[in-house]
Amino acid sequence: MASSSDNISEIVKGEIAARDADISSINHKARHSEDRELAYEEHAAHDNFVAALKKLGLEVTPHAYGVDTSFSCDFGQGGRLIVFNAEYDALPGIGHACGHNLIASASFAAFLGVCAALKKTGIPGRVRLLGTPAEEGGGGKLKLIAGGAFKNVSACLMVHPGPQYLLKDPVREVAYVRMLANVKYKVHFTGRASHAAMLPWNGVNALDAVCLSYNAISMLRQQIKPYERIHGVFREAGDRPNIIPSRTTVEYYVRSDTRAAAEALWQRVKKCFEGASVATGCGIEFEHLNSYADVRPSKVICEEYVKVMPEGTVSYADPPDILAGSTDQGDVCYVCPSYHGAFGINTEVGQGNHTPGFTRASALQDSYQRALACGEGMALVGFKILSDDNFAERMKEDWEEDMKVATQT
Repeated sequence: MASSSDNISEIVKGEIAARDADISSINHKARHSEDRELAYEEHAAHDNFVAALKKLGLEVTPHAYGVDTSFSCDFGQGGRLIVFNAEYDALPGIGHACGHNLIASASFAAFLGVCAALKKTGIPGRVRLLGTPAEEGGGGKLKLIAGGAFKNVSACLMVHPGPQYLLKDPVREVAYVRMLANVKYKVHFTGRASHAAMLPWNGVNALDAVCLSYNAISMLRQQIKPYERIHGVFREAGDRPNIIPSRTTVEYYVRSDTRAAAEALWQRVKKCFEGASVATGCGIEFEHLNSYADVRPSKVICEEYVKVMPEGTVSYADPPDILAGSTDQGDVCYVCPSYHGAFGINTEVGQGNHTPGFTRASALQDSYQRALACGEGMALVGFKILSDDNFAERMKEDWEEDMKVATQT
């Protein structure tokens, strides 16, 4: 029999407080194993989570869904299934400069809170804590989707830290956060090497091809939408000045507000490369990399999250603009209703995500406490999804309508 919302809140908060040592240990160990915890190398984080869950008497599947550093822990029976994603990969050279240790802590807390509420109330419903490695460019969630981790899932929730200085006090969180879709390619040009002084006319210059492409794409930016982004780097551009380069490689990211729009923009960028190939006589090869869909949060989940958190501390959408970053959580948004809220941590001004200052801020006790508060909020919303049929149906209908918009070309 379900309890009142006040009772559920007490159950959730009490459980998270009681398990603080377990959650804090995960946070601490994630931060101190960062040198070897890059994408798909998060073996210590994986093992620490598996050990912590087993210690709590929970059944856990290591190396889940065909991903070596993923795990899955389910609790409950019958009813709907919700998932909390726990990220834990670090960045090369600067560790947890995107605060994935805090993401893991928040999702662990939310999972434990829902487990406790299900135990106390006895209602049907299932909750899953899913280890989601390799967000930083590795597309871990894409592999987990393909492996079935989100099959028959009613909703997926997680949060992500950002710099507090971008928010206005007393706001500490933003619920509705849109992020761009990201199409990624490597492009390889093949020419013919020749001595640049003695026989330049015998060469086919692959460096000319990438330079032409770069300039054409730079001109294209004048005719794209304000929120769209195109950026790239030269990965291979020749060996010596006196040898006409026979092979060059560039890597490009193309971003727009929907997956379909990003793909359409990529087709325009692709023509810049193809034109350079024709102009220089170089061969061309396109290598598709992990591409991320846009983040499309569930409006119904976001509205409920604002309601359950302390008044005034969570903005529904502030600012309302789409953030220019991308994440593989966007692909989850196309599979089921999802939440990807942002919470602030106290960094130095100018030290946003992917900076050394953000690494330092991610290690603060205050940042950890903010992650726990997010965990409480996600647990309350998650339990409502499991226990309230009308709410769950409204959430599903809203998502289905949004998917119609998202897939329009």
